[in-house]
Amino acid sequence: MVTTTQTGIEAREMGVGGDGDWREDALLGGRVRLRQAARGYRAGMDAALLAAAVEAAPGQRILDVGCGPGAVLCQVAARRPGVMLTGLERDPAAVALARMNLELNRLGERAEVVAGAIADRPAPTPGAAFDWAVANPPFFDDPGAMRTPDASRAGAWMAEDGLDAWLAYLRRSVREGGHAVIIHRAERLADILAGWGAAMGDMRIRPVHARPNRAATRVLVRATKASKGPVTLLPPLILQTADGAHSAEAERLYRGESALGWTPV
Repeated sequence: MVTTTQTGIEAREMGVGGDGDWREDALLGGRVRLRQAARGYRAGMDAALLAAAVEAAPGQRILDVGCGPGAVLCQVAARRPGVMLTGLERDPAAVALARMNLELNRLGERAEVVAGAIADRPAPTPGAAFDWAVANPPFFDDPGAMRTPDASRAGAWMAEDGLDAWLAYLRRSVREGGHAVIIHRAERLADILAGWGAAMGDMRIRPVHARPNRAATRVLVRATKASKGPVTLLPPLILQTADGAHSAEAERLYRGESALGWTPV
């Protein structure tokens, strides 16, 4: 997928990364160009699935909390013409990359990146204003749970404020009737459901399995603010066949040819 590598003075002038290195990937069958830091955390499968989970209509507003280099923002924009997008990101290098990617994909008129963190007071993004709020938060909130491969990945893997803070920020950010979507480790499903509690309803769950006959490794959960709808467990998404090839459904999602789908069949 990598099409370009850039290093040196030009990238440093853009304010990207400690050594200025980035690589360019082609997403959604080439419809999206995404520049990411050559080292450290890089957006991939989780971002693609989260973008595929947004079913926004033209004119609606979407917030991506912890947007990183803008992988979700750019893919949602390509999938959903006419939507307005805001990304929230605390890391200055990621903010610079995300803004670069918005310009690269000609999204300057309908997308923006706000520098800030979910713990900021006042909040860097207005509450109760968005139709959709989505997040792929760091997967761990216990510093003793894992050792990150290098320091540049720590912020992407460790949620310093804990999962509850991310869930609360998503909940506050959407209007009544708006949707929040999160992708996380499957073992945190109970925490997600409890964290959104009575304020969110109509929770729909898509378990994600790497291969058939294996336990789910991820869950995608969509909840609706102020809804009284029940919890619905939807059919699983299987990413690979038994021999390791992309499943037909996953291939369509990665290429932007279909959406994830939240309607029970």
